[in-house]
Amino acid sequence: MTMEIICINGVQFMLREYGKGHKWCHGQFKARGYRMTLGREAILDVLAQANRHLSAEDIFMKVYKVYPNIGLTSVYRTLDILVNIGLVHKFDFGHGRARYELAEEPKGRRHHHHLVCTGCSRVIDYEDFIDEEVALFKKTEEALSIKYNFTIMNHLIQFYGLCQICRNEGK
Repeated sequence: MTMEIICINGVQFMLREYGKGHKWCHGQFKARGYRMTLGREAILDVLAQANRHLSAEDIFMKVYKVYPNIGLTSVYRTLDILVNIGLVHKFDFGHGRARYELAEEPKGRRHHHHLVCTGCSRVIDYEDFIDEEVALFKKTEEALSIKYNFTIMNHLIQFYGLCQICRNEGK
């Protein structure tokens, strides 16, 4: 199989034969009765290459350039599926638009939390945890599991405040 990589607006897209890419998630789709289509692969490519949290419209604009048969409705439907099967996280950072990122990546992206600036809307991925934080999160998960008889498989944490720039500007 030949693979061609093209770059559009700084984002690399892998053009390949139908159904041959993103093997790391094909099983997730198939196990839940979904097919992996070219449009879905293109959406996953955009998310895998993203260096920020993208809106559905951002994803559509990037995918449309390499796969013009896709519509915005298809992007929304695919993102809903990806969120429901746990391959993508959907966030509301208070900007009036949902943002998306892969829950896991083929390269094993590390677990992280978000620092959201209420002044400028900047979102910082925070993943350099210190040992005390890891111990606290683990202890909290264990206590909640016992208290509510609940099996915790993952967590998403967002902290809201002001970044240094906004604090200095008095926002």
